[in-house]
Amino acid sequence: MTSTNRTPSKRSFSRRVGLLAAGAALACLAGSSWAQTQSTGPTVKLIVGYAAGGPVDSAARVFAPVFSRELGQPVIVENRLGAGGAVAGNSVVKAAPNGQEIYFAASPTMTISPHVLKAMTFDPLKDLTPLAPILSYANVLVINQNQPFKTLPELVAHAKANPGQLAYGSAGMGASNHLSGELFARRAGITMTHVPYKGNAPAMTDVMGGQIQMMFDIVGGAKSYIDGGKVRALAVTSKERNPALPQLPSMAELGIRDYDIGGWYGLYGPLGMNVDASQRIAAATARALQDAELRKRWIDQGYVIWSGKAADLAERMRREHALWAEVTKGMAFE
Repeated sequence: MTSTNRTPSKRSFSRRVGLLAAGAALACLAGSSWAQTQSTGPTVKLIVGYAAGGPVDSAARVFAPVFSRELGQPVIVENRLGAGGAVAGNSVVKAAPNGQEIYFAASPTMTISPHVLKAMTFDPLKDLTPLAPILSYANVLVINQNQPFKTLPELVAHAKANPGQLAYGSAGMGASNHLSGELFARRAGITMTHVPYKGNAPAMTDVMGGQIQMMFDIVGGAKSYIDGGKVRALAVTSKERNPALPQLPSMAELGIRDYDIGGWYGLYGPLGMNVDASQRIAAATARALQDAELRKRWIDQGYVIWSGKAADLAERMRREHALWAEVTKGMAFE
């Protein structure tokens, strides 16, 4: 079994815009509590491929002021949407190799999209310079509060009784939560309808509003909605329970076998960056990741801080790129 695709309805647009604006404002406020030293030199742009207010954007905006302090330069976040993050990645591929445009990448764009997205215009293994890892994460399955099913077994039973009527949202074609849904449908033996968005935030808006029934979201992005009773959480996608949501079972615990999906964020620059610039960015990132407040915020949200070297990021990308090549055989999306 698998899923079909449809586009979001226009009727949810105004609701979505309001929530996105609020989410973006909160994300900016989240980063404003750190006292920053006077930054000089050219402004560095952290390029994000997903919508404002979503988990990738929010993480970048929390990271930016701490990174700026350690780098000694102004740092801003810029959103360039489209093709599951690939538009942003391609823009950095084409940027000057001077360290002023850095791709704040989410792993699905680097490891999944190359195998399934026809719109992918660059090769993550060849066209970018790995700079530094940031963090790792798991996904969580959340549903609209008003659904007739309240548990994962009930959801599966409902989907089997109503083939194709269960709609799930994602951050875009080829995103990790898209593939989370595809793999779930295969493992559970159900058929669902996939609704791709330009980021997790607008998809979450429609889950809360009832335009779609469910989505897989990053734990860090979904936790506030879960804690606030806006959505109901059913299970996490990692093998083990997540420390930020210890009450939630894993998909495997609930009978979905061979199911373990997570991801990571990392920094990349264009090819041709000189060694000094790359090392300076990596060193500033390492110092930023030791910031106590930054660590607490991310750990409380369910993230795992990933302090490592550029070589660690490159190796994990290569390993997971090969893994997803096998998992996604036969899948292709516009």
